Order: sequence, then structure tokens, then C-alpha cells
Amino acid sequence: MVYPKNKLAQVVIASSVANQLADVVISPGSRNAPLTIGFSAVENIQTHSIVDERCAAFVALGMSQKTNHTTAVLCSSGSALLNYYPAVAEAFYSHIPLVIISADRPKNKIDIGDGQTIRQEGVFGNHILFQANLKEIQNQEDETWNKELLFKAYQTAKEQKGPVHINVPFEEPLYDLVNELKTYPEILVPEAQEIQEELLDEQTLVTFSKEWNSANKKLVLVGVHQPDELLQEQINHLLKDPSVLVFTETTSNLDNQGVVNSIDQFLAGLSDEEKQELKPDILLSIGGMVVSKRIKQYLRTFSPKAHWVVHPHVGYDTYFCLSHHFKNSATLFFSQFFWRTEKVGSTYQLFGLSIKEKRKAAHNNYLLKAPYTDFSVFDCINQSLPKNTILQLANSATIRYAQLFDISKGIKVFCNRGTSGIDGSTSTAVGYAIKTQEQVVLVTGDLSFLYDSNALWNSEIPKNFRIIVVNNNGGGIFKILPGPKQTQALPYFETPHGLTAENLAKMYGFNYLKAENKKELSKQLKSFYKVENKPKLLEVFTPSDLNDSVLVAYFENFKK
Repeated sequence: MVYPKNKLAQVVIASSVANQLADVVISPGSRNAPLTIGFSAVENIQTHSIVDERCAAFVALGMSQKTNHTTAVLCSSGSALLNYYPAVAEAFYSHIPLVIISADRPKNKIDIGDGQTIRQEGVFGNHILFQANLKEIQNQEDETWNKELLFKAYQTAKEQKGPVHINVPFEEPLYDLVNELKTYPEILVPEAQEIQEELLDEQTLVTFSKEWNSANKKLVLVGVHQPDELLQEQINHLLKDPSVLVFTETTSNLDNQGVVNSIDQFLAGLSDEEKQELKPDILLSIGGMVVSKRIKQYLRTFSPKAHWVVHPHVGYDTYFCLSHHFKNSATLFFSQFFWRTEKVGSTYQLFGLSIKEKRKAAHNNYLLKAPYTDFSVFDCINQSLPKNTILQLANSATIRYAQLFDISKGIKVFCNRGTSGIDGSTSTAVGYAIKTQEQVVLVTGDLSFLYDSNALWNSEIPKNFRIIVVNNNGGGIFKILPGPKQTQALPYFETPHGLTAENLAKMYGFNYLKAENKKELSKQLKSFYKVENKPKLLEVFTPSDLNDSVLVAYFENFKK
């Protein structure tokens, strides 16, 4: 093995090893050569080659989504760095640890007309937790400065769960080599123990448990959350109180017959009296972002008396009535709080679950007569998913359709809901698949797939990786939204394209299947998940002129 001679590169690599970095996703370039050479030679760090920087950052995000540990991305100088920004923003809002390492020119080479050079310091603005702008090492003081910044960068990503940026200036020569990596015993290293959360103090527990026990209607809303067996048990315990009603999103990864798990379906068709009856005294929200626009509109109109947020990092005032932010994980909060709570005599949970049962019956009846469209396709896909599947969902219509159906127990669901963009859904799923032996199934729309097709441009995609592309020839969600359809500009929203995924699948070494009706879809799904010698892509074509009317009629069905 050979290593970079450059001292700054050696310090960066030594700090990365000391801070237990496990994976680096590298995009090619020359200015980052010292780090590329170094990382590829270190045994304890796995390196991955992804050419497209935008895809590379989302692949790294998917890896961290799986491991819950920091992943780094490394790029050359110039515009390469800017392509990381969508994933940086997603990591920022989804609280995923991501380390951006960019090579740069020395300061005296910026803005003098050199090629592949931009102002890289501070480039991620308000969407980064920490920026470590390193210095060329001229003396011991520079070396100490760099080591301290590197340590703080890695610790910030780990503790605050989000993206950090390390900018590394290199002067030529870039390819001078040595036969060993220098050891730096004075490198700052993290403490061995896990990060400890602060317990709630006695007075806080007394005050808020008293308020909780005096409320007859408590609504618990769970957004994006990693699968968590302890939280599942705690929610089950919470439901023993008849004054508690629990709403869960598909991305909450919670399963219980006693929760309302299709929120948009539930809210559709509520009478004014039912809306008033549903209005909670206390809204307790846990987890990350919430997909349902209907619940946001409802809670902004029918404001609870109090809104408590339980989240270790942020307390968003999503419903404009925030009263307290508990800066804890949900599991720690409940483990302390439960000892202070009492069951309250109430019909609130019964009221909610009775509406849920009516909605479920109407949903099933509608399915029986619904024609072949996106709606029935998502039902078929959902019923076909094998147990213990990792389900990755693209944004826009895909995640919204998925929320209308019950997800089988044991299936883990992920979606980039931090910024809710379609730009990196495939890359994120690929990153997750690289870090697991479980089968990962990505369900995506045609625009999302085409937009991020460079995600397949790598050699690490497992043969059991699966993609289902629901191709309705454009952004079908814009037909469902009332605004665009009323204008002459619909083609600029919906963007019909007439393309298929077939040639892309073949180019990237995927087995390609297609279905154009329900019978073909059912047939293809029977063998689709079986492991073969290649990953597979199933493209499902649906009628773009019918999808919107079927979905609109679905929600009208609940008003009868």
C-alpha cells in the first residue's frame, strides 16, 4: 500500500480513522487525489466509487440511514462540491450524520482565474451544522488548528445528527507518495461511551404529567422514525389509555391495530361535528417530518390547547400552537413519563377507531370496483411485498399513495422526507442496499426515476435490489392538485415525456420486466422478488388520463 506524502492529507485520514469513520463515498478528481489515495489504503475504512457527486451524496445518506453512523463523501474542487447540496439539505432536515470532505485550492489561488475553482468556504450556508475550513500546514500551530477542527466536525455530525463540511486546501504536487501512514498519537479521539441524554427533571415530570392526566383527549402523532422495538412497546402501552388516540405515518415504522395509520383516509369526509370532536386537548408529536397535508391543515384550523414536541434536536411549530419542546428521544421521554400518567375515562380513542373502521370498509369496497390506475397498482404492490422487506419510497405521489394502504408487519419503510425532493430517492435506496443483506425494494415514479438514473452508475448494487417504476408519463400529482389543471401551463407541471426505463435498465445490467394491466402486474410480481443473478426493474405503465379522477373519486367516496 502507498499513502499520500502530503501532511494535511495524512492528518485528515488519521483523524477520520480515530473518529471511527467506516465508509467514504469517493467521486473522481485530481485535487482530492491525496485523500483518495489515503482512504483507499486504510483497512478500517470502506471506500465506494460513485462518479456523479449528487448521487454520491445521496448514496452516502442511504448508508447512514441504514447504519445510523457517520458516512463521508469526498470530491474534487470546484462545482463538484455544489452537487452535494441537495443531499446536505436532506441530511440537515432528516438528522442524518454526513461528513462532506472537499478538496480545494489554497487561499492564494482563489479568484485569480484558475480553473475548477470556486469560493468553497461556507458554500452550504444555513444547511450545515459545522464548517471546518482547514489550513495548509506550515507549522505546529496550523497542525493543531486542523486537528481540533476535524475532531469538532466529526463529533458534531455524531452528536447532533446532521451534515458537516470539511474543506481541505491542497497545493501541488498531489501525487507524491510514501510507504506508510504516519501515526499521530496526539490526534483528538472521541470518548468511548455512547452519547448520554439528559433526563427530565422532577419538576418537569410533575408539571406535565398533571396536565396530561387532566386532559380527556390526547392525540399522539408519529412522523418519520427509525424502526424501534422499544418505541413500539411504549405505543402499545400508551393505547391502554382510552383518552389517547394515536396517528401514525407509514414512515413511522410502527404497527398496531389500535392506531390510525392512514391519516388522509381518516380525515376525508369528516363532518363539522366530527372535526370538532376530534380536536385534541393535547397534541403530542414525535419523530420527524409528517407527510399528510390534511393533518397539518386540520390541526392549524382546530388548534389543540397544547402542543408538545418530543425530539432530541428540533421542535418545529408545525401547527402554530407549540407550547413545549422536550429535547429527548421518544423512548427516553416515555420511559420517564409513563410512571406519572394515569388512565382517563374517555371515549376519544373509541371515537377515532370507529371512524377508522368505517374508512377501512369504504376503502375495501372502492378497491373492488376501481379500474386499473396508479391506485390499484399500489394496492397490488403493497400486497406482494415479502416479509422483512426494506421498502424505500420516492417522494411526490409515491409516498402519498403508499400512505393509503396498510403496510404488513415487519416491513421497514424509508423516504427522504427532510426536504421531500425527488432528486435522490434512487441513490438513497442504493446506498441503503449496499449496507444490508436484506432485500431493498424501491417504489418510484417515472420522473423521480429518470431524474436520478445516474444512481445506477456504480458496480456495488446487490443482485437482490429491486426497483418498481410506476410510469404514468409525467408528474401525475400535478393533475390531482387543483391549481395546475386550471391553467394553460399543465404540460410544464406534469412534463409528459413518452420515455421508458427499458434501455436504462439494460445499460446498467438490470433484468427488465414490464406490466401494462393488472393481470400482467400480478403475474410479474409473483417472481419479481426472487433472487437471481442480477438486480431487477419492473416498469408498470398506468393511464395518465385516468389516475387523477380515480383518486379524487376515492376521497369523495368517504363523504357518503
